Amino acid sequence: MLAAQRRDLLLERLRADGRIVAKDLATELGISEDSIRRDLRDLAAAGLCQRVYGGALPASPAIADYAARQGVAVSGKQRVAAAAAALVAPGTTAILDGGTTALAVARALPIGLRATVVTHSPTVASALADHRDIEVYLIGGRLFKHSMVACGAAAMEAARGLHADLFLLGVTGVHPETGLTTDDADEAAMKRALARQAADTYILASSEKIGAASRFGVLPLADVAGIVTDAPADNPTVRALSTRIIHAA
Repeated sequence: MLAAQRRDLLLERLRADGRIVAKDLATELGISEDSIRRDLRDLAAAGLCQRVYGGALPASPAIADYAARQGVAVSGKQRVAAAAAALVAPGTTAILDGGTTALAVARALPIGLRATVVTHSPTVASALADHRDIEVYLIGGRLFKHSMVACGAAAMEAARGLHADLFLLGVTGVHPETGLTTDDADEAAMKRALARQAADTYILASSEKIGAASRFGVLPLADVAGIVTDAPADNPTVRALSTRIIHAA
């Protein structure tokens, strides 16, 4: 089997099975495990998979730039946003992450809601300008343009003074093995810092993020109160995490 044919097969297995175990596939195909690992390295370099110990997982499409992500899974993000917005009760203080799904949540909050929203995303803060009864606190710092959020030492220092009821956290990957992941180390650290300041953390995860993985860990699944997703109930990852799933209609 030619290398190109093997890589096509690997991508097909990722789509069908949601993971590749290099040792098992090498045995099935009658080739060396090193050949499979080389193919996976090439696919990972092209952004087509995320390598993990012993094999690979699907790469998240949510690692594209901000402008491109605004056109990805729009209806799914809107369903997730509506369900997540319902978690923000009147009188609460909520931390709202950045990214396109968090922006959809901001737009889904009731116009008459009386609450406090803390965010490190200028786009999210701007989306709340017409919500007269929502007090908005914007955390500053170095602007990470991929997600339009503030990161870095100044932002993390500002986060230490927060005390919130909940944090609506966006990630690029949700997987039973790798937990919650994103594609930038500084952004992952900022997300962890914000999660430490909230009583409960809920994950915003439209279906394309379920079963996918990115390079940097954010939080283990045990640390979150729920995962808001529009992924179908028969999705293997949804089944595996059923006790934490909040289904977005």
